Amino acid sequence: MLIIDNVSLSIGGRTLLDRASVQIPSHARVGLVGRNGVGKTTLFRLIAGEIAPETGAIELPKRARIERLAQEAPDGPESLIDTVLAADAERSALLAAAERERDPIRIAEIQTRLADIGAHAAPARAAAILAGLGFSSADQQRPCREFSGGWRMRVALAAALFSQPDLLLLDEPTNYLDLEGALWLESHLARYPRSVIIISHDRDLLDNAADWILHLERGKLTLYRGGYSSFERQRRERQALDAKLARAQERERARLQAFVDRFRAKATKARQAQSRLKRLAKLEPVAAVVADEVRPIAIPSPEKPLSPPILALDDVAVGYEPGRPVLRRLTLRIDPDDRIALLGANGNGKSTLGKLIAGRLQPSQGRIVRAERLTIGYFAQHQLDELDAEASAYDHIRRLLPDAPESQVRARAGAMGFPGAMADTPAGQLSGGEKARLMIGLAAFAGPHLLVLDEPTNHLDIDSRAALIEAINAYTGAVVLVSHDRYLLDACADRLWLVEGGAVVPFEGDLDDYRELILRGGAERKEAGREREAAQRPPSRSHARRAAAEKRAELAPLRRRVQAAEAEIERLTAEIARIDAALATEGLFARDPAKAAALSKARAAAEAALARAEAEWLEASSAYESEVAQG
Repeated sequence: MLIIDNVSLSIGGRTLLDRASVQIPSHARVGLVGRNGVGKTTLFRLIAGEIAPETGAIELPKRARIERLAQEAPDGPESLIDTVLAADAERSALLAAAERERDPIRIAEIQTRLADIGAHAAPARAAAILAGLGFSSADQQRPCREFSGGWRMRVALAAALFSQPDLLLLDEPTNYLDLEGALWLESHLARYPRSVIIISHDRDLLDNAADWILHLERGKLTLYRGGYSSFERQRRERQALDAKLARAQERERARLQAFVDRFRAKATKARQAQSRLKRLAKLEPVAAVVADEVRPIAIPSPEKPLSPPILALDDVAVGYEPGRPVLRRLTLRIDPDDRIALLGANGNGKSTLGKLIAGRLQPSQGRIVRAERLTIGYFAQHQLDELDAEASAYDHIRRLLPDAPESQVRARAGAMGFPGAMADTPAGQLSGGEKARLMIGLAAFAGPHLLVLDEPTNHLDIDSRAALIEAINAYTGAVVLVSHDRYLLDACADRLWLVEGGAVVPFEGDLDDYRELILRGGAERKEAGREREAAQRPPSRSHARRAAAEKRAELAPLRRRVQAAEAEIERLTAEIARIDAALATEGLFARDPAKAAALSKARAAAEAALARAEAEWLEASSAYESEVAQG
C-alpha cells in the first residue's frame, strides 16, 4: 500500500500539493489525471524520493522497489535485448555471482533464487516486450545508439516494464508510441501483476488498463474506483452534490444571519441570537465547484465547398531517396467531407503519406490531381520547433493579417485559445499544449478544404483533446488523421486506411477490429486469410485473364530493374577491362604517374559501382523470381 499523508509542497511560490492525503491499495493499477501543470510529475518525484515534501510523509512497504520511467533515453553500444535484461539488477547480480562463485552451497542458493525469479525465461520475456513495442528480432540485436531518440525511449519503457518493480511509475508512456504500440501497452498494463501509477491523457488506456483514477486538483488528491469514464461520471455526480449542498448551506447561512440581524438588539432574543452566531461561525463552507475553463481550439471551415474528389492519386510512388519509394502504387481519392484515419506501425509511411497529401513531398512516380482552388492545412509534431520563440500568438497572427485592425487580430487570438494578455506571451514561454493549440490554429487559419493532422494530441491534456474533437467534428472540410489516441480516432474518423508494406488499402472494420487484429499478431494474418479465401474460390475466365494481365504489369518494373542491372554490370565490366588494359601499358607509372593514379582511382570507383550493380541485380532477380513463383 502507498500512503500519502498530509503532504504539502510549493515550487516557485506556487502550491502544487496542499495537505494532500490518499491511500492506494496494493496491486492497484492507477491512472493519475489532472490539468497540465497541476503537479502530476512533481508527485511522481515525491513518491520516488527524488524530492522531499515540505510537510507530511509518503509511506511504502519496507524493501519495496520503485521504478520510474527514465526521462532520458538509453544510448550505448549494448544491444536492445541486453539493455532491457540489465534493468533487472537482481538477475544481473546473481548471474555475475554464479560465474565467480566456487562454494557449492552458495552456488545452490544462487541457482535456487535464479529459478524463483524466472531468470532463465527472462530473455524470452524481454524479447516479447520489445516485440510488443515494435522492435523486430533483428532490431533487438542492434546497439541502442543506432536508434533515434523516440525509439530509444521505447527501449526505456521496455526496461521499466521488464523489471517489474513493486511500484511502477509511468509518465505519459504512449507519447513515443504509435497506435499499435499503445494498444499493446494497454493490454500489457491490464495484466500487470504489481502496482502501477500512470500519468496519461489517453482515455482508452485509462479506461482499459486502470482500475482506479487518482485526481489531482487544486492541491488535493481524490481516489475514484474504476476507469476514466467511471471517474468522469462519479466526479459529475460529486460536483452536482457539492453544488446542491453549497446552495442549501447558503440558504441556511442567510436564514441564521437574518435572525441575528433582526433580534440581536432584543434582550428577550439575545441568547438565541448568540446561539445562532455560534452556529454561523461553525458552519464550514462547502467548497464551491469552480469549473476550470477549457480554452477552445479554432478550426474555421472552408467558405466554399469543392466538388468531389478534392484530391486523387493515380499509381503514385513517393519516398525520400531516388529509386527507393516508401509507398508505391497508390490509387486513392479524398472527398470534401471525408474523415480518414491512417493506421499502421511507425516506419510504414503514415507521416510520408500525410506529407504527400499536404504537398510537402512530391511523388516520384504517378500523378496527383488536386481540385482547383484547393487549400490544405498541415500540422505535425515537429512543427512545434518551427515556431518563432520570440514571437507571441499575437505576432504570429499579425503576420497573417498585416492590414487587419487591432481588434480583429485580438479576436482571432482569443478564438484560438489565447485571450487577453496571454496573446502577448512569447511562444518560447508557452507549454507544449499551448504551442500545439497555436500551431493547429495557424495550420487551419484560412479555413482550408483539407486538414492533415499528424499526432496533434501529444501535448494536450484530456479536456483539451475533447476540445480538439469538438473542433474537428464542427469543421466541414476533409480531415486526414494520424494519431495513437484511439478515442480521438473513434470520435472523428469514419474511414480507415491501413498503411503497411509500402501500400495503402482501406481497412474493412472499425478500431475494435483493428485492436483485435494487432493483439492477435498483426495485419499479415488477416491478409493471409484473405489470400486463402481467394485461393479457394474458382476464378472465372475473365478474372483469370485480368489477373494475368495485372501480374504482368506488376512484374514489368521488376523485369526492367533486372535488365537495367544486367546492362550496368556489362558496362562496368567492360569499363574495368579497358582501365586494366591502360594500366598494363609498359612504363606508364614511371612516364605519367598522375595518369596512372587517375586510372587507379577510376578503377576503384568502377569496382565499387560494379558491386552495387551486382547487389541490385541479385535483389531484383530474387524479387522477380519470388513474384513469378507466387503467380
